[in-house]
Amino acid sequence: MKTRTKLSRRTKKVKRSSGLFIAPSFLGVLLFFILPFMVVIYYSLIDNPISGNFVFFDNFASIVKNTAFRKAVHNTAVFSAVAVPLAVLLSMLMAIVLEAKLPFRSQFRTFLLSPMMVPVASIVLIWQVLFHYNGAINDMLGVFGIAKIDWLKSDYSHVVVVILFLWKNLGYNMILFMAALASIPKDILEVANLESATPLQTFFYIKIRYLSSTLLFVTIMSLINSFKVFREVYLLTGDYPYDTIYMLQHYMNNKFKSLDYQTLSAAAILMSLVMVVIIGILFVAEDRFGKDVEG
Repeated sequence: MKTRTKLSRRTKKVKRSSGLFIAPSFLGVLLFFILPFMVVIYYSLIDNPISGNFVFFDNFASIVKNTAFRKAVHNTAVFSAVAVPLAVLLSMLMAIVLEAKLPFRSQFRTFLLSPMMVPVASIVLIWQVLFHYNGAINDMLGVFGIAKIDWLKSDYSHVVVVILFLWKNLGYNMILFMAALASIPKDILEVANLESATPLQTFFYIKIRYLSSTLLFVTIMSLINSFKVFREVYLLTGDYPYDTIYMLQHYMNNKFKSLDYQTLSAAAILMSLVMVVIIGILFVAEDRFGKDVEG
């Protein structure tokens, strides 16, 4: 009985000490994540923060019918659908190429990682110099007799932002894929080589399966970063850019400036729900695809 009593006391002490260690982190999460999220939900269900009258789903219905919101959602979806697959596939291709121990491999890797060390303002300045109506790209096109293009105020603006997104993110994604490729068991690759497997067979039947978790992570990070490209677009073009690059974040930023918190909150919740669904689908796909490898 005494031994059991001592064990129970010791267990209680461990639980108390564990609770004390966890408490600061829990309070931080509660204060900076859970409570603000509850406030956003509250704002999305009222007419305005002053009167506080509940209108339930009227704010959601209002933004769904809003033309600017639908245009922003369409542009954001198109941008993510183009930029995210390119960011994943190109970075994986570069990682595979650099795995072949080419000359100047370290210099090429450093060049691709350099955008991560450059401030956003400097990146925007470089892009303005390149893609301005009187910029370097139009000067180069003029040599070949091609008329000038107003890159940031035409349908080509979408292409400019995609290139900017890829330039910023390819290096980081490539390093992640290179690390994943280096962790693939060498004996499996040697067996495949002895069995006369072609490089394509080795890639699709072995490497791609060991890369499944990295593919999921890179895809999620690229998707999140595609929603954060607003910073660069805003610095390039301001509050109201050309129609094709008017992103969802522009809509939300303009609503914040006008203090329309209820509409802003409703839009944020809808965006969060869509992100949760997309990420959930990616997790399910990765779980089914990489299950045999993890097992």
